[in-house]
Amino acid sequence: MMRKIRLGFIGAGWWATTNHIPLLAKREDVELVAVCRLGKDVLQRIKDEFGFAFATEDYRELLEQDLDAVVVSSPHRFHYEHAKAALERGFHVMCEKPMALHAIEAWDLVEAARKRNLQLLVPYGWHYKPFVQRAKQFMDDGHVGQVEYVTCHMASPTKDFFSGGGSVPSQWEPTLAKPDVTTWQVKAYGGGYAHGQVTHSSALMFWLTGLRAEWVSALMTAPNSQVDMYNAATVRFTSGAIGTISGAATLPDNDKFQVDVRIFGSDGVLLLDVERERLELRRHDGRHVHVEVPPGEGGYSCEGPPNCFVEAIRGRGHNHSPGEVAARSVELIEAMHESANQGGKPIPVCSLGLVNP
Repeated sequence: MMRKIRLGFIGAGWWATTNHIPLLAKREDVELVAVCRLGKDVLQRIKDEFGFAFATEDYRELLEQDLDAVVVSSPHRFHYEHAKAALERGFHVMCEKPMALHAIEAWDLVEAARKRNLQLLVPYGWHYKPFVQRAKQFMDDGHVGQVEYVTCHMASPTKDFFSGGGSVPSQWEPTLAKPDVTTWQVKAYGGGYAHGQVTHSSALMFWLTGLRAEWVSALMTAPNSQVDMYNAATVRFTSGAIGTISGAATLPDNDKFQVDVRIFGSDGVLLLDVERERLELRRHDGRHVHVEVPPGEGGYSCEGPPNCFVEAIRGRGHNHSPGEVAARSVELIEAMHESANQGGKPIPVCSLGLVNP
């Protein structure tokens, strides 16, 4: 009989109790061993609802349990501390996005996982959609050629989430736990659209292209908000390619998420649009490809990453959203904030305290 993967959860808020825990609880090869969060009453309800054997408000006590892996879904500002502690104990880690708030922390997590041969996966749901994986295959097979220019745009129905009462998009109503408003609406804690959403689109761009930011110039605005609601950045990548990154938090509720990535290369162009469910390869030699995307496949869902995390631990699956991709997103967003704080001044990514990432 196959041994079950023994999981612990550090952080059990809105998204963990809505997506990760219910999904993993259905797997016969997973055992929910331990859960940690603040608030004894909510913690007890979660323990009872999902059958965790152990519950605590102290993540250090959780790490003393007999575990194989840890899911970190605590508030943004604690991701690095919690993920690093779990990796140092020898546990595989799935860490929510943003993986960290600072580049030096993100690359430290990547190195900690590499040194111990552990899985470090960040649950970016779009990476696991079949048509997005087809796009990745086009890129890996070289159909676009040398990447020369990229545009990457995202918009979300999240106006209230970042600037109002903190309600989530209506398709993801909280079940056992409500979102912690301070996570999303306090700048010092990683609040705002860049950390909350551009993390998705930029990580997708980095995963598809293999690019890495070198210089970033950005502006952000925060109308009627304490945190950024709109982002606009120009980027020079280490390869010499250039690009633009944009984000907007203010689509009306129930609108489809917009993620539009267009990759221009020496041999052609890749067009990926999750809102209009479009994937096209347009080549200069005329060998164009139009991929039919089933209706609804572009909508965001996050079943793929947790399931892939378990499969990767067993050596049977591939990690499509590794820590290295997440770290490239973290350093981009940190540079965007730094540039915006200085009125759009170009910021070299190497100035963020990195040491041989």
